Amino acid sequence: MPSKQNLMPIAGVLSGSLVWGLIWYPYRVLQDIGVSGALATLITYLLAMLCGAFMLPRVWRELRLHNGEAGWWAVALLLSAGWTNFGYVLAVLHGEVMRVLLLFYLAPLWTVLFSYWLLGERLNRYGYLIIALSFSGAFIMLWEPQLGLPLPNNLAEWLGLSAGMAFALSNVVSRRAAHLSVEAKSYSVWLGTALLTAPLLWWQGGLPDQLLAIDAQALLILALLGIVLCAVSFAVQYALAHLPANRAIVLFLFELVVAAAASYFLADEAMQLRDWLGALLIVSASLLSGKLHAEPK
Repeated sequence: MPSKQNLMPIAGVLSGSLVWGLIWYPYRVLQDIGVSGALATLITYLLAMLCGAFMLPRVWRELRLHNGEAGWWAVALLLSAGWTNFGYVLAVLHGEVMRVLLLFYLAPLWTVLFSYWLLGERLNRYGYLIIALSFSGAFIMLWEPQLGLPLPNNLAEWLGLSAGMAFALSNVVSRRAAHLSVEAKSYSVWLGTALLTAPLLWWQGGLPDQLLAIDAQALLILALLGIVLCAVSFAVQYALAHLPANRAIVLFLFELVVAAAASYFLADEAMQLRDWLGALLIVSASLLSGKLHAEPK
């Protein structure tokens, strides 16, 4: 039974899992009423930045203090964390929620590789097992006899896969940039996500007309999403600072349960047998990722 000291971090992780297991639905509602995924992402993350604006003085002081040391790693975190969120939103808007989410949850595989390249961490037996389980799960899910190679079937699945890679990279970069505070890292996530929407919005065109077409219902949903994103960022960062990695991983998997139930009841999406088998292997890899404690070279 968890102690009182651990209840808040556990609640933080579970709240993050709940939000990210459900967040695809309001974005789909917004798309159905005329607010594109890119515009909805831009507005909600700008609102999250506005909610967290009280952190800005500390963030600016910190960047000036670390100067060049913070520069490149802060940019890497901004871009990788930004694509994690934007790529995920685009993927779940246009693809099957659970298939996208399971491809996203191949992140432990990429974490093992990025940790080796960027942090010099050697692979232990758990690292090799994670690679084997992740590849096996992806192969079972994606293999189509008539198509040959087990690759994502559509753009949404490629986006989900790339968002999972970006998530793994952002986690490794966050560990490497240990000199950056939770506030600076949180702001990097929001700013990066907002910035990466710009090229797609420019390519789509007609931004003024899109803004004028937003009605009161859409504004309310956008405002609530912005507040929730800001709050859950703090909750998850607090949780990660107070929970062991292996326990956090187990709790984060609650997102898959939430997404599976929500996609079935809200979007009438059902997984096939091979998707369940692939999911079992990918979840097993995620559980093992909490045991990665290799020494640096």
